Amino acid sequence: MKTSIKTALVTGASRGIGRAIALRLAEDGFAVVVNYAAGQEKAEQVVAQIQQAGGRAVAVQADVADAAAVEQLFATAKLHFGRVDVVVNSAGILTNVSIADCSTEQFAQLVRTNLTGAFCVLGSAARHINQGGRIIALSTSVIGKALPSYGPYIATKAAVEGLVHVLANELRGLNITVNAVAPGPVATELFLNGKSDELIQQMAKLAPLERLGTPEDIAAVVSMLAGPDGAWINSQVIRVNGGMV
Repeated sequence: MKTSIKTALVTGASRGIGRAIALRLAEDGFAVVVNYAAGQEKAEQVVAQIQQAGGRAVAVQADVADAAAVEQLFATAKLHFGRVDVVVNSAGILTNVSIADCSTEQFAQLVRTNLTGAFCVLGSAARHINQGGRIIALSTSVIGKALPSYGPYIATKAAVEGLVHVLANELRGLNITVNAVAPGPVATELFLNGKSDELIQQMAKLAPLERLGTPEDIAAVVSMLAGPDGAWINSQVIRVNGGMV
């Protein structure tokens, strides 16, 4: 299956924002490595959708917080497509709990997936991505709002943004960009789970555009960063939130 076509590796791509990113990058002409942690069936569905549209894709399981598994993920990507040109770390979890009520176990779980996972993926990306490549991490616009009950989640994502800025400098001279995309509230299963209709409507009203974002809204910005128009954008956090903050 080796080919010279440009390849994008998307973590957490079996559902939600990651799925939309994988589909959009496939539409843009990339071969796509659809990473998943546990949802194999959903990941295979993403692959099938890409293939039915004439694209190339493969589903690869890996726990992003396991450094050895992430290295194997990149090796498998190269085995199938010969190269890695774009890496999007979309894998993440959300726990809506106050700082006072968050247990150390809950916080450790957030740190493991959101921060250790980003650390492993960004580190492997720096080692394996082609010159001229693009590395994109998912953060959150909630950082700018400092909303109650999002403190532990915000802590992990703020740290990810720090990694992005440093890695951009560490890759000086290689023509590799490193950026973060920070969505506001997006209508995904991850966001909607456990929220009342009233709370969802309140969150939708936070932005002047008065709606929740869609996964496709976020995928469009990732597409720009991954494509020719993103070549001069580096070490930035792009807030994609309809003006919420």
